[in-house]
Amino acid sequence: MTPAPTALTASLADLVALARRLIVPGERRVLGITGAPGAGKSSLCAALAGALGEDAALVGMDGFHLANAELERLDRRDRKGAPDTFDTDGYLALLRRLRTEPQQTIYAPVFSRELEESLGSTVPIPAGTPLLLTEGNYLLLEAGRWSEVRALLDAAWFVEVPEAVRLDRLVARHEAHGKTPAQARQWAAEVDGPNAALIAATRPHADLVVTWQA
Repeated sequence: MTPAPTALTASLADLVALARRLIVPGERRVLGITGAPGAGKSSLCAALAGALGEDAALVGMDGFHLANAELERLDRRDRKGAPDTFDTDGYLALLRRLRTEPQQTIYAPVFSRELEESLGSTVPIPAGTPLLLTEGNYLLLEAGRWSEVRALLDAAWFVEVPEAVRLDRLVARHEAHGKTPAQARQWAAEVDGPNAALIAATRPHADLVVTWQA
């Protein structure tokens, strides 16, 4: 039986110290950070990247959202964020390239919440950067091609917050990007809810379950 991941309530300083321990001179290591929508993955990764400076770079899984036009063609626009609404192969290809070409500057996409679209070749990953931070919902999912992500991570952290906090954040995010309060609550329940349940089931595959105290 696989042992349960260690649960840790930690400050940013604690987590920066743990991330630094992953760095090996002359190598590139990859730290994956996952958790349900609204758990605070992006905020934690941004804080870690800021604290680690030139020792780290950040690549988000969300940069591989399929374009809205393609989601409409596939009839998946109304559940954007589900596992099959991402370019999984593209994300895997980038992770593999980042691992195998550490002395090359490589460009990664980002997801613009303002445009609700991915923007390609936006973030440079400088040559020689020893630690790659990558965050997203499905890093530990065992379905389909997502199952290949875990082997590309040297460590995986699962971020948790109280459910009420997570839902409040999620609804506020949807409202901030144009949804009415009713639409935001509906999307959080009907679209984000099933995704969150999938992600919760991946928790045992993490090395560390993190409750972050900013």
